[in-house]
Amino acid sequence: MTEEEKSYKTKKVITIGIVSELTGLSERQIRYYEERQLIFPDRSQRGTRKYSFGDVETLMDIANQMEDGVRTFEIRQEMKKKPDEEKLKRSMIKGQLNARFGIQNNMKR
Repeated sequence: MTEEEKSYKTKKVITIGIVSELTGLSERQIRYYEERQLIFPDRSQRGTRKYSFGDVETLMDIANQMEDGVRTFEIRQEMKKKPDEEKLKRSMIKGQLNARFGIQNNMKR
C-alpha cells in the first residue's frame, strides 16, 4: 500500500450518516460497535463522529461476522490479534527474502 493510499484510507472525514449509507448499517448499529470498542471514530470540535474508509471496511467486516453469529467480544479478541499476525507475516517474508538472497542479519544477540 502506498503512502497516498494509506493516508486516503486512514483519514477520518466521513460522517456517520454517509457511513450508514455506504455500509447499510443503521447509525444505532454503528454507535453500538463503537460502544463495544470495535471501531474508534474521531470527533470534530462539535462532537460529530468522523470515520475513515478503513473504518468503513472494518464495519463491513464486523457486520458480516455478526450475521454469521460471532459475538462482539469474539470480534474484539480477533481484532487484537491482527497487529501481531501482520508483524509476524512481515517478519517471515523478510526472513524468506533474506535467506533467498543470502542477506545476513547483523543483529546483536
